Amino acid sequence: MNRKILCGAGALTASMLASSPAWAQTAALVKAPTAAQMANMVNKGDTTWMLISSALVLMMSVPGLALFYGGLVRTKNMLSVLMQVFMIVSVTGLLWATVGYSLAFTGGSPFIGGLSKALMNGVTSGTFAATFSNNVYIPELTYFVFQMTFAMITPALFIGSFAERIKFTPLMIFTVLWSLLVYYPIAHMVWYWAGPDFLSGNPGDAGFLYSKGALDFAGGTVVHINAGIAGLVGCLVVGKRVGFGKEATPPHSLTMTMIGASLLWVGWFGFNAGSNLESNGVTAVAFVNTMLATCAAAVSWSVVEQIIHGKPSMLGAASGAVAGLVAITPASGYGAPMTSIVLGLVVSPICFFFVSTVKNKLKYDDTLDVFGVHCIGGITGAIATGIVANPALGGQGWIDYTKFPAVPGAWDTGTQLISQFWAIGTTLVWSGVVSAILLFLLDKTVGLRPTEEAEREGLDINEHGERAYNY
Repeated sequence: MNRKILCGAGALTASMLASSPAWAQTAALVKAPTAAQMANMVNKGDTTWMLISSALVLMMSVPGLALFYGGLVRTKNMLSVLMQVFMIVSVTGLLWATVGYSLAFTGGSPFIGGLSKALMNGVTSGTFAATFSNNVYIPELTYFVFQMTFAMITPALFIGSFAERIKFTPLMIFTVLWSLLVYYPIAHMVWYWAGPDFLSGNPGDAGFLYSKGALDFAGGTVVHINAGIAGLVGCLVVGKRVGFGKEATPPHSLTMTMIGASLLWVGWFGFNAGSNLESNGVTAVAFVNTMLATCAAAVSWSVVEQIIHGKPSMLGAASGAVAGLVAITPASGYGAPMTSIVLGLVVSPICFFFVSTVKNKLKYDDTLDVFGVHCIGGITGAIATGIVANPALGGQGWIDYTKFPAVPGAWDTGTQLISQFWAIGTTLVWSGVVSAILLFLLDKTVGLRPTEEAEREGLDINEHGERAYNY
């Protein structure tokens, strides 16, 4: 049986709805609303919250992620990281408007959408997107821009794995190709569906992993595992930094890193609570769970450092907070406050083990621990979602939209965990393999790395002709 309650309802216009297979088979149960009727089903509060959430998620990228990463690299590479994040956001925004939105959130196949909305064709102020409630809609442009911010930040995450040693132009090419071949297909597989009003009696049109019943409220697989495994592959293909393991490479400004982490934390409420697509009680659940898991993870990481190193660090507290944010992302709208605290307490020791013991043992140069925090934290959260969503633990369960009106579905933890592993495995394999192929081809054609001399001098001056600091 399919579980039907995933982040990211498919954007639907009146004409698409009236012609959808699900509608054709359920006309006796559900009457397709006209555009005018859908307009009357739009709540101004929902629309306002979604636009605010979109701005909050943008803040996570610029300035949040840019400052978080920038503070962690050496002074000579600070500006290059800022530029990489800033331009990834800009390039992927344009790509989303031209083909990305259509490929991710229209029908076509279980694995990728079509081009019916390429160049924003038919996306206007008079079209609407489904939420998770029967007969509740938001303006499609609101949904479009909210999902755009997710498509912007995801590729910006993986640059942390090979920071300080990749040329700007091939990175931009890789970002475009990776978005087309990895992000949009994974987003479609996990999040695309026909909408609750048109699933009554028939599962309708949905992505491959959505149909498998995988739960990912706000991007544990689509964003964090996806970017995290791409980052690991990237650091292996690009290679280690010059002097890795022999020269000290301390963060040049933990002050900026703390500011960046704080902006990420605040922005993440848009990321998680906004993913409910409405402003209601479940939105508050996601908001509170995000707050508590992050607090718990920051404390947990600091306690681990106190035990192992005798001193808790600012870098550790910030890393723990991000690990908690990552882990709660897929579970934010499904879990309960107390289980969210447990998830936050658990994820930090796991991520700490990977960024210290595993990384040092295998000697891969994941510069800013994207794999250890985002991929491992995302996997932890994705698995935990299959547990904490259990109504017996205070979770939200899943909603059966094949009934009208929708009703809670029967819960089986074992079955749900199988669905979660389907999503985790598919994301790891697809993103990992495609990323490796793309990076290998780029390395053999345009080249990925600067010269050793340029790398030693720093990417700021060699790639961009300017410095972050003039002193």
